[in-house]
Amino acid sequence: MPLALLALAIGAFGIGTTEFVIMGLLPEVAGDFGVSIPTAGLLVTGYALGVVIGAPLMTVLGTKVPRKRMLMLLMGLFIAGNLLSAVAPAFAVMLIGRVVASLAHGAFFGIGSVVAAELVAPHKKAGAIAMMFTGLTIANVVGVPLGTFIGQSAGWRVTFAIVAALGVVGLVGIAKLVPELPRPEGVHLRHELAAFKNAQVLLAMAMTVLGFGGVFAAITYIAPMMTHIAGFADGSVTWLLVLFGLGMVGGNLVGGKFADRALMPMLYVSLGALAVVLALFTLTAHNKIAAAVTIALIGALGFATVPPLQKRVLDQAHGAPTLASAVNIGAFNLGNALSAWLGGLVIAAGFGYTSPNWVGAALAAAALVLAFLSAALERRDGAHGTVTVSGTPAEQRTPVHH
Repeated sequence: MPLALLALAIGAFGIGTTEFVIMGLLPEVAGDFGVSIPTAGLLVTGYALGVVIGAPLMTVLGTKVPRKRMLMLLMGLFIAGNLLSAVAPAFAVMLIGRVVASLAHGAFFGIGSVVAAELVAPHKKAGAIAMMFTGLTIANVVGVPLGTFIGQSAGWRVTFAIVAALGVVGLVGIAKLVPELPRPEGVHLRHELAAFKNAQVLLAMAMTVLGFGGVFAAITYIAPMMTHIAGFADGSVTWLLVLFGLGMVGGNLVGGKFADRALMPMLYVSLGALAVVLALFTLTAHNKIAAAVTIALIGALGFATVPPLQKRVLDQAHGAPTLASAVNIGAFNLGNALSAWLGGLVIAAGFGYTSPNWVGAALAAAALVLAFLSAALERRDGAHGTVTVSGTPAEQRTPVHH
């Protein structure tokens, strides 16, 4: 794997840390600004919505910019947002900082996925995408717990200053290590938008929303579920989330490896197993050891779907994959927001703290149904000799540069 992937992974590590570390620092931020915890929660919601909106917006703005330069500009935006959060004199200013940082998120992973795939041979593309996403998964094992500890010990502003410094490292790495990749000739915004006419691209994105949504239905409410149902102490939640993060790291690497060999079977296995494990979590949540194992499995199975789903979008949006790739990153965050909302609804309805697991299982099962539907449509089109291609003939002839 080329060293350029390391630079992308460092950027991904910084982005993953800033996205999730705020959850562990909400009480400190709320206390400093004199706002309630639910109000401070807008820092999480605002970031997620910024990713959903920023992914297509920043990618469209970057259609005329070479990919390496666009990645550097996005890291600059990420650094600026985190610095603004670190020095924010008022809550509203910090919220603006969070949104500014989030605008870089979707486009960075979307364009980064395309760049990662172009750096390697065709049979290694999913593995290269997984290598970049390793930065995001390791952030949940190292960055988030460490950032939370530093924030609680030295102040949350120090955490965001350190994250901004990580962004600087990522920016320098991209400048030094990522090669100048020529843009395919004749790529225009209308060609990027044409990918969304392809039913397979839309199905892959729907699988992303539902599949990863299944994970976050359960994980969003992990703290009350583990303390009230499993009987863990409040302080144990951090280590349970580390287990979840370790599962994510393993699942991401396995998903990347097997997606290059057999993409759709990898999706069937991971989505099917995810649905079963989430359903079983309603039972295992009552036992400490079983709950801990289940949490690691949810992380592994959930992130095993990420490289194949991202590669599926790239494959189906051939010719003009950048916008589709970025929008698919937004789809992960849309799934997070949707499933967290649905999980909250069933808890509020009185079904208990384990009820979001049933929501997650149903979402993962729905994603599995879409995977089978997608494969069936592909077989039908193949039998009829139909090949759906997005973009112009010039784009379709554009060679992949290694």
